[in-house]
Amino acid sequence: MNNKYTGIKYSLPMTIWLSLFFVIPSLIVTVISFMKKDVFGRLVPKFSVEAYTSLNNPNFIKVIINTVEISVVSTIIIVLLAIPVALFIARSKNKSLLLFLVIIPFWTNFLIRVYAWISILGKNGFLNKMLIELGNISPIFKIIFGGAPYNFMYNKYAIIFITVYCYLAYAILPLYSTVEKFDFSLIEAARDLGATKFQAFMKIFIPGIKPGIITALVFTFIPSLGSYAIPQLVGDKNSYMMGNIIANELTVARNWPKASAISTILMLITIIFIVISNKKSEGGVKND
Repeated sequence: MNNKYTGIKYSLPMTIWLSLFFVIPSLIVTVISFMKKDVFGRLVPKFSVEAYTSLNNPNFIKVIINTVEISVVSTIIIVLLAIPVALFIARSKNKSLLLFLVIIPFWTNFLIRVYAWISILGKNGFLNKMLIELGNISPIFKIIFGGAPYNFMYNKYAIIFITVYCYLAYAILPLYSTVEKFDFSLIEAARDLGATKFQAFMKIFIPGIKPGIITALVFTFIPSLGSYAIPQLVGDKNSYMMGNIIANELTVARNWPKASAISTILMLITIIFIVISNKKSEGGVKND
């Protein structure tokens, strides 16, 4: 009995914190999504599914597809880049210095980092000026971005690129923590048994750091999914994400039920992803 009450006592602060700042606000948003609004944008406490039925249109479906596509592509690129970086740091003699360099960008405001890339990638930015000085060195730029000055900004490519930059550290740190604990003698044993470097990497190393990979996926996919500032600043109207639509419904259309309905859908997508990730993680632990 004492152990039972001790567990409750220690978990109570976290339970209260999650209830106050996650569960209750989420329930409030969900309840608002089933309300109506009057002509002035004020909430009317009457049950209605109008906010959800209004989302049944091609434009919103396109926004959902854009959001999922940009988030998935960005997350895949981030994790593929983070794995070798985490491996290099874990095997390096200068771990502290390299981790310090990874963390340094967090010392700068998020918006300042985004605006820094705007000044680099813009039509009058550093990259365009350099390429114009060097001449049209690659026809690939013409095919993807048009003629000089190249239009690096205001498209999906810019959103994905800057999202990768902003959230890469969120994947490197959990992966480093997992890679550092990995027993590299297992790879040597696999090589002794005839496995190639690639086979040992894919069949021994990758499964061995599976918890870190899943954590990195969760830490990068969820903020990418709810991104607002990056698509707002470097995207165009054809690459808007759900975060931009929520902000527009709240500030411009003053349609709180519709904004809440979109937020509820976004929460459901996030919860489904977390549940799947947890099951994958639990499956990996049982297999181990």
